[in-house]
Amino acid sequence: QVQLVESGGGLVQAGESLSVSCVVSGVIYSIGAMGWYRQAPGKQREMVATITLSGSSEYADAVKGRFTISRDNAKNTIYLQMNSLKPEDTAVYYCNVDSVITPRSRLRGVWGQGTLVTVSS
Repeated sequence: QVQLVESGGGLVQAGESLSVSCVVSGVIYSIGAMGWYRQAPGKQREMVATITLSGSSEYADAVKGRFTISRDNAKNTIYLQMNSLKPEDTAVYYCNVDSVITPRSRLRGVWGQGTLVTVSS
């Protein structure tokens, strides 16, 4: 069984930094593109950053220059380094995997349970 487990959320003040990580657990042959999404109260879930297997990344305009996504394929882990945080970055941050190949199946669109990031002004 494949699970995505996020960690590292918390409460910080505006201007500070925070890092979140996501581990993909289970017996896995390969993982495709991975990404971070977030959902603020009363808003729809939105893409924050994505990264392909080869390391190509994309960012939402709102976080460009402040957030950095990275992945460690050997550890089946992705990271999101968030700098110069703003109150509007407050949200639940979700890890997503576009596709996962296991010994038994290919899974698409797997989500983690989310980790809360709160930025106070």
